[in-house]
Amino acid sequence: MSTVAVRASSRLADMLDWLESGTGLGLGEGSHFIRVENFTEEGHGVIRAEIPGIDPNKDVELVVQNDYLTIKGERREEKRDAQHSEFHYGAFARSVRLPQGTDPEEVTATYRDGILEVRFPTATASPEPKSIPVQRPE
Repeated sequence: MSTVAVRASSRLADMLDWLESGTGLGLGEGSHFIRVENFTEEGHGVIRAEIPGIDPNKDVELVVQNDYLTIKGERREEKRDAQHSEFHYGAFARSVRLPQGTDPEEVTATYRDGILEVRFPTATASPEPKSIPVQRPE
């Protein structure tokens, strides 16, 4: 007689696996989700994207268009240890909104230790909001 083994599952772990797979995110077959953080530091906006296992000169393309930064490329990565081997291949893409009017010529990028860091000047303060009175014809 055999016994069915039931795998213990964590809903959070299953959800994270689903998000990283790109399923249901409109990224297309074989696409992978890129984790990013976005913050301001020393007068610059900073976007840091976690994309280990790439050659930044060959595997990634950055495009600034219509106040969006798009990071896209392809990952070719293999991890091995004594008992396990795992491959991570496939296309990835992520778009992040930049401040309105960001000059693409002032956007810079560096890649170190699996982290792509994109910096851009923060936009100047926008003008004060103006209240528009609503008039009623008589």
